[in-house]
Amino acid sequence: MSDLVLRKFLIPEFIFGIDARKLAGHYARNLGAGMVFIVTDINIIASGWVDDITMALREENIPFIIFSNVSPNPRDTEVMNGAQLYKLHKCDVIIAVGGGSVIDCAKGVGIVASNFKHILSYEGVDRIAVPMPPLICVPTTGGSSADVSQFAIINNTVDRLKIAIISKSLVPDIALVDPVTLTTLNPLLSAYTGIDAMVHAIEAYVSNASSVFTDMHAIKAIELINTHLIDSINQPQNMELKSKIMLGSLHAGLAFSNASLGCVHSMAHSLGGYLDIPHGLCNAILLPHVIEFNYNAAPEKYNEISKIIGYSKSINSQKLKRKMLLEAVNRLVIASGIDFSLRDVGVKTENIPNLANKAIKDPCNATNPRMPVINDLEVIYKEAF
Repeated sequence: MSDLVLRKFLIPEFIFGIDARKLAGHYARNLGAGMVFIVTDINIIASGWVDDITMALREENIPFIIFSNVSPNPRDTEVMNGAQLYKLHKCDVIIAVGGGSVIDCAKGVGIVASNFKHILSYEGVDRIAVPMPPLICVPTTGGSSADVSQFAIINNTVDRLKIAIISKSLVPDIALVDPVTLTTLNPLLSAYTGIDAMVHAIEAYVSNASSVFTDMHAIKAIELINTHLIDSINQPQNMELKSKIMLGSLHAGLAFSNASLGCVHSMAHSLGGYLDIPHGLCNAILLPHVIEFNYNAAPEKYNEISKIIGYSKSINSQKLKRKMLLEAVNRLVIASGIDFSLRDVGVKTENIPNLANKAIKDPCNATNPRMPVINDLEVIYKEAF
């Protein structure tokens, strides 16, 4: 890949560090907020993080309304209900406080509030005509990176499929990235979101739309997550470790938002939408099998990843490099507490053709280093069974 190939790189303004979340009121005021629409979920409310946001808004005398009816895989119906409430209360700024599901739902609300059609009308790339209202994100997981990305993933409840909406209009105005919020994650959610961040970084690095700009963020994310994820899960109150994971997630987000993703995500979107399985779990199950499928299409990139997580630089055998990369990936996933197959999470062999048929239509396939056909995806699902 030549450094001279045209590439764009798009990021929001972000503030990183302890207590960044408490700046929400300041930035809402700077955006001219008259009525703030807070999107969150009941677990985040219980954790206390929403109280910090509402306190910051009260200090700036900015009124707000809270919408917390958001599922782990945000549904199209929830987006439409949120947009209706947004309009009813004449809101003009959105603050999302939560993980990727909350932030994606908030993006969906913003899309509908400005463009007026059903959220499913915007599936695909660059289909949003009118920019959404100002969006401030306070991420509470170290994985989705939705707070810095131009992606929104919404569950089509009729077809039981996650759709991808991709547009620079979806890049938030401001991300307040505060590692303190990771201290309330349970170990399994820490694992799911951490592995999700690792997959973001790996897929962005091997993407056929990668660049020198995305590569440097992807590599840094892989280093941080591989080194610190397991210790972070085992030491939930260690702020130094939480900062490393949140920083890794941020780097991964900057990489994949600009280089896009690949077959792990196209297949995970189909799987998660069909069976309502956590996104990070889907990614963890599929990652090794997609690497095997892709390896020969991007061996130099995968070997660079291997140097970070799998083997010493003195090894010359390509076959051994591939084997050690796969062993290292599996070791990280299992050590994080995820040791499942598709069979374990409820997939049946008769589901595979339907899953593959939906996955092949996902836009993430376009940047996979090896272009799949539907039979390839069926084979990968079977191997993960």
